Amino acid sequence: MPDARIGSGMISVVVPCYRTSGTLRELCSRLRAVFESRSLEYEIVLVDDRSPEPDWSAIRECALADSRVRGIRLSRNFGQHAAITAGIDATRGDWVVVMDGDLQDVPENIPAFLEKAGEGWDVVRARRRNRRDSPVKVAWSRLYHAVFSAMTGSVTDPAIASFGVYRRKVIDAFLLHRERYRGFRTFIDYMGFEKTAIEVDHARREVGTTSYSFRRSLRLAMDNLFAFSDRPLKAIVKMGLAMSLVSSAYWIYLFLRALFGGRAVEGWASIMVSIWFVGSLNILLLGTIGLYIGRIFDQVKNRPLYIVDERTNNM
Repeated sequence: MPDARIGSGMISVVVPCYRTSGTLRELCSRLRAVFESRSLEYEIVLVDDRSPEPDWSAIRECALADSRVRGIRLSRNFGQHAAITAGIDATRGDWVVVMDGDLQDVPENIPAFLEKAGEGWDVVRARRRNRRDSPVKVAWSRLYHAVFSAMTGSVTDPAIASFGVYRRKVIDAFLLHRERYRGFRTFIDYMGFEKTAIEVDHARREVGTTSYSFRRSLRLAMDNLFAFSDRPLKAIVKMGLAMSLVSSAYWIYLFLRALFGGRAVEGWASIMVSIWFVGSLNILLLGTIGLYIGRIFDQVKNRPLYIVDERTNNM
């Protein structure tokens, strides 16, 4: 019989796949064992974000072995969060689990999420203890969350991941947002709902390496920042005001010095430095404004978030 604390609804598991061909078979096997041991109805949606490795072959093999495993292959690499959206669009469950396919998110933790959600929570996510990523990746994550918190006025915990369980109403609300720049976790935080987190162990990645290079991580960080905060624009206004006040004060100082017979300042070094400083600052400010305008341009084109190339026969 289904666990009464969890409920009898279907559980949908969404897994974005990129360079995970070596772990998908084990992942599906462990998920199947977790749900069948508790007599839970489930489906697994695997989304191939056009991986250069044979992820699609592994997905098709898993789908042939188990009709509850369904596969989607995108026409090109649209990014992890677009792949998550593609998977969520295809789900039918009352609860949705989002997790990575590299087995660092431990499938055996899912029952603990569901049990906690049974207490009335809409979102239950993992807080990773003893994170098993490289020191550089951990440090970058902490820096990103510190900057993001400062620039958005929100408080984010770098130990909390997207891995977790989400009530259907949360998923439906997420799907209402079709912005091109979409961080799944950031949208969940933005929407509100009743959220909590439980501590879980974070596994070491045994197969392959992360697809998130520093450049790709930086681009994602900038996308999230510009999509969810206008503080950079406000900072530009404050910077301009501060420069105006400083330059006005300096002009008054020079005027009073000349009025009372002070010696004129000789040389052009200070003038040239000022020109270079102001010119560089203008480029920075125009670039920041341009980033916002560029994102507006991308959004108003209203292109699809992803394009599906293939689906397994059981989709």
